[in-house]
Amino acid sequence: MPLRTSSPESVCSPPAQILPRPGRLWTVGGTLKGQPVARIAIIGSGYGGAVAARHLTRRGMAVDLIEMGVDWDTMAPMSNGRIFTGMASPNERSMWFKSRTDMPFAYLGGLDLINRRIGQAAGVLDIEYFDQMKVYVGRGVGGGSLVNGGMAVTPSSSYFSKVLPQVDAEEMFGTYFPRANASLKVARPPKDIIGTAEYYQFARTAARHAKRAGFEVVDVPNVYDWDHMRREHSGYGGAQRSALAQEVIFGNNYGKRSLPKTILAEARATGLVNLIQMTEVTRLVSDGDGYRLSLKTIDFKGAVLSQREVRYDKVVLAAGSLGTSRLVCRAQSDGDVPGLDSNEAIGQKWGPNGNTMLAIRHRDRTNVLQAGMPALGIRNWNDSPSSVFAEIAPFPTSMELNTSVYLAITGNENLAELRWDAQRGLVNTWTASHSAPSVASTKAMFDKVLAVVPGATYRTDLFEKQKQFTDYFSYHPLGGMVIGEATDLNGEVKGAPNLFVVDGSLIPGRIGVNPFVTITALAERNMDRLASAGRL
Repeated sequence: MPLRTSSPESVCSPPAQILPRPGRLWTVGGTLKGQPVARIAIIGSGYGGAVAARHLTRRGMAVDLIEMGVDWDTMAPMSNGRIFTGMASPNERSMWFKSRTDMPFAYLGGLDLINRRIGQAAGVLDIEYFDQMKVYVGRGVGGGSLVNGGMAVTPSSSYFSKVLPQVDAEEMFGTYFPRANASLKVARPPKDIIGTAEYYQFARTAARHAKRAGFEVVDVPNVYDWDHMRREHSGYGGAQRSALAQEVIFGNNYGKRSLPKTILAEARATGLVNLIQMTEVTRLVSDGDGYRLSLKTIDFKGAVLSQREVRYDKVVLAAGSLGTSRLVCRAQSDGDVPGLDSNEAIGQKWGPNGNTMLAIRHRDRTNVLQAGMPALGIRNWNDSPSSVFAEIAPFPTSMELNTSVYLAITGNENLAELRWDAQRGLVNTWTASHSAPSVASTKAMFDKVLAVVPGATYRTDLFEKQKQFTDYFSYHPLGGMVIGEATDLNGEVKGAPNLFVVDGSLIPGRIGVNPFVTITALAERNMDRLASAGRL
């Protein structure tokens, strides 16, 4: 995290031609191959929404793609020529209507030195706060792909089968995981980069410590353009630094292959995607065989431009674990979709993918220049609840801190519930006691590292309440609309015909690795099956 105090990058307001509009809504009529053409809404443009949009438009079907955040590809550049900010100089583009940044590492030496005051606007990173859990989510066209570290990891077949026994693993690993990886342009980090580049010294140091403790070290595939990383380091061809300029959680300007550059680009190239940006779906109400959606459109500063209601024949939910669950939990609680009354699985089996972070201080060099995209991980995994997969994360600062940072993903089987409360909104019942197994398994693993690394100690001065291990935030929200339980085995919501789920809410709480490849693959599978069944 950045340490230098710097003034926020200057920012231009969105130019007039890209201010969110109520948007044209498809006037759908006629037939396609002799069949009536349905009006379809996709809510959310993250991994599942992108897959759904591409799948439908390839079949000649027009869709309204409703996105709560900004279409960043149409934003005017700042004075430095960039769209997104680095972590060292956040501004109103960095966070979703927050007056201050809220970094995963908020402290240094126990003092709040990291976060900065910013203007409030429709920035790219949001945090949803619950009683004992806060969840980082992306806002904008491309969803979480805009703000994650690009770690594109396929789970093991055995663990996938344990978590999702209702889904055919052979089909997933034979067809849909390869398709997802190809669509996302996933690539393994080149050996010359992870083996010799100065900006991955931090990863090699942590890997050496892990191997000394007897743990397996593995490459972590990524969607980053590794050739661009070489060029941004050398400056060849005038390449601008991006991963090497602390551009991660507030967006990445150049080298990262986020969804707007891959799957969404393919869908939009058909001309059949009507993007309705800066628009939140606040309510979903059944209307015969279709649904009425309440839409609220705002401008970049949050002023409400319009509120309206639009009817669709079919609705695809791709707003993420929290966004999708919020809409369905509210519809069930308010009686807006009567068929949901008997669906007791709605809102169940939520979890943070066992996320736990930690930092270890030692005597070895990690280097000041650090790439923002992780490339190595440590495996201590046997599919048990105590399993740990730890990514070696960067900790870029203006000085050598001799500190290794890890994001641990654990096999913690605890699950919580999401539910709607008329006064509080979406309630998440996750507590620190739910996180305790994640902390215990992570500590057991890294105690072994500390035992073999001279002078190594856990840092307690980086996290809230001087914690050694975080148990209060997640990057990987999963569950709430589990496939085969809240939905049928194709992702159609039980009790709500023509309402479909294609996002991380389908996965019950954990998957053992970063989840976006699994979400993409599962969405591909569901869209194939829904098309074959004539449902979508």
